Amino acid sequence: MDARHDPRKFLTRLFETAVAVADPMRVVAAYLPERPKGRLLVIGAGKASARMAEAVEAAYGPCEGLVITRYGYGRPCKGIEIVEAAHPVPDAAGVTATQRMLDLVQGLGPDDLVLALISGGGSALLCAPAKGLTLKDKIAVNQSLLASGAPIGEMNILRKHLSRVKGGQLAAACYPARLLSLLISDVPGDDPSQIASGPTVGDQSTPTDALAIIDRYGLSVPPQVRAAVTRSTVVAPGDPRLAQAETRIIAAPSHSLEAARQLAVADGLEVRLLGDALEGEARDLGAAQAQMAMSLQSAMSVTDKPILLLSGGECTVTRRGKGIGGPNAEFTLSAAITLNGQTGIHVLACDTDGVDGAAEVAGAYAGPETLKLARQNGIDPMAALTANDAHSFFGQLSSQIITGPTLTNVNDFRAILVMPQG
Repeated sequence: MDARHDPRKFLTRLFETAVAVADPMRVVAAYLPERPKGRLLVIGAGKASARMAEAVEAAYGPCEGLVITRYGYGRPCKGIEIVEAAHPVPDAAGVTATQRMLDLVQGLGPDDLVLALISGGGSALLCAPAKGLTLKDKIAVNQSLLASGAPIGEMNILRKHLSRVKGGQLAAACYPARLLSLLISDVPGDDPSQIASGPTVGDQSTPTDALAIIDRYGLSVPPQVRAAVTRSTVVAPGDPRLAQAETRIIAAPSHSLEAARQLAVADGLEVRLLGDALEGEARDLGAAQAQMAMSLQSAMSVTDKPILLLSGGECTVTRRGKGIGGPNAEFTLSAAITLNGQTGIHVLACDTDGVDGAAEVAGAYAGPETLKLARQNGIDPMAALTANDAHSFFGQLSSQIITGPTLTNVNDFRAILVMPQG
């Protein structure tokens, strides 16, 4: 593989490597304890949870349990039931399955073991509206949050205080059984309380924090939503019902970026890791990293190694136009506009779960020819950015990266290849 000869192929291969490292079939088994003699119950939720369940049964054989994943992300299991539901906005299938899970963990004893398989996407898939709320209320809040530009941490705080399962409440429901949670992180900083809104981890946020988020982003919510927040049953970290709970992160953005870094170094590149927890508006970050790439290129001599800028995290899109958003596509489009056809600089940004925002597209690629090609086809890059319609922009140019379900989720992967000019 040579970045100089086929930059798009090279960057795509780095992304594929990052995804492969986070495949549950490669990482789950190392974290499993010896199968207990008593009852073992497997539960979970998230885009990677079905694949995690498949990995558990590969190690243990058929198991009892119930796991909720996104539509199209199911995997064959012999004992664990796999239920598919909607993401990023919850649906009735998720509500029904979550209630069944809560019923399933009732009546367990201290000699029983619950294995919880949690990954990104679990916030929408584990849906148990707080007392006084309906699924319709939850959908309205989720839609408002997704369009607000709020960072994922703040989204999750509000979600926790509108739920009967998030913010440690699933762990409390499992008590007094032993609980081992295996987590695949998709959040900046790998905070277990933020992954899937922390259903098995205690939470320090308060109803006041949740109400402040509603006000800060001007969310339009009905009165019953505010009332539900004030009755929140989120579980604090020191709650005795968490005494039997243990949590382990088994895959994270940093692991995937390191795998990509090693591959690039082996190909003779200089790699600069910009961080695995970057947040903010996708268009702002795209422009900033493009400026950084041009600055680096201006200082390079023709004999220098190519430079690769790598970063992860979770950007946001504040939707102002009629497009569907998609932070990775918007990052790439903003970077391309800033670069304005600069030779020797190539950009790829993708979500490792294969879904960028609400689109069944992982992300996009842009090179020096992207804007020229767009204008030749009568496509206005700035208009697409203004309308939050980057997915349509790259779709018309055959520059989308489409993977289908990757069965894992360690957040965004961004790579900018900077070649010396000469």
